[in-house]
Amino acid sequence: MVRVLPPGTMEEYVSTSDQSAADPGRSEDGDASGSQSEPMISLRDVHKVYRLRSGKEVRALDGLSLDVAPGSIHGIVGTSGAGKSTLVRCLTSLERPTSGHVSVDGQDMTALSAGQLREARRRIGMVFQHANLLDQRTTAQNIAYPLALAGVPGGQRRPIVERMLDLVGLSDRGASYPSQLSGGQKQRVGIARALADDPAVLLCDEPTSALDPETTRSILDLIKNVRDTLGLTVIIITHEMSVVRHICDSVSLLEAGRIVQSGRLEDIVLDVDSRLSREIVPFPKVPEAAVAHGESVIDVSITAHPGQPAAVALMSMVAELGGDIAAGVFETIGQAQIGRLAVTVPGSDTEQAVITLRQAGIAAEVRS
Repeated sequence: MVRVLPPGTMEEYVSTSDQSAADPGRSEDGDASGSQSEPMISLRDVHKVYRLRSGKEVRALDGLSLDVAPGSIHGIVGTSGAGKSTLVRCLTSLERPTSGHVSVDGQDMTALSAGQLREARRRIGMVFQHANLLDQRTTAQNIAYPLALAGVPGGQRRPIVERMLDLVGLSDRGASYPSQLSGGQKQRVGIARALADDPAVLLCDEPTSALDPETTRSILDLIKNVRDTLGLTVIIITHEMSVVRHICDSVSLLEAGRIVQSGRLEDIVLDVDSRLSREIVPFPKVPEAAVAHGESVIDVSITAHPGQPAAVALMSMVAELGGDIAAGVFETIGQAQIGRLAVTVPGSDTEQAVITLRQAGIAAEVRS
């Protein structure tokens, strides 16, 4: 019988422009697009070194290279200290790299003058974890604020603000103050404000970390709709794999200031031997009660495209092996359905079960 269950502060640092921090002999290819078109965002061998007041150097970015295709939603994931915040600051030119090049929409941001840089930054909209709205201004006034700073005349701001309010689903809240808005509504205002200046790139830094799951889904759906409507390129910095699964076309894993894995989301997930694949779609936990004495647990990955009943075939195979499916999760990634299953088999049959599954083209390994 087969049983399937339902599926650090920078103030203490002094930046150094020492070009010897770069390693000119090493370059990592971080092309995440799978596309031959010119990237909207391109980083080439970017190093960022900070020097502590004690004289010790901290290498925040270490030869990072990455291409992001125009019109894509690209996720950058990594643990605390991986370099995500420094990467954001270099992308927006709030920090200049110690060495290397950062290009956005065909412009080398590292080669621009201060005046050119101010203009170029208008092509990048920023969304943060907290919207940081001005409490004494209405929703409409908050959205209009960057337009006022850019010198857009008042008469031209109104239609832009109205369009942004409609785009984020707040056309009836223009006169509301932040204290009258929910957390999700505040984030929608933050997104509208970031879009008001007509950017080519929307850079989202942990945009849903402070939101509940339902609101998170609605904000991610909004970001995707904004991308589709305006043709933006979106980068999402996150530590939440659920965000990557829900919205991203491509993803990069950042570790110790380097891109260690990067590619189309579907390709990454299909590479079941990679750590990032297993983090994006993890194997399910198995209750102790589901594993009988003397049984082994085999982690099994299956992939099905439309018209391919892979799960049914696997269930039949497991039954023939005398095993059981103790737990399973399925996620739709791109055009594929990815299954992560925990199969229990009698301990004496474990080796043969793994061989049989692999011979059938199914990724399988004994859980340690």
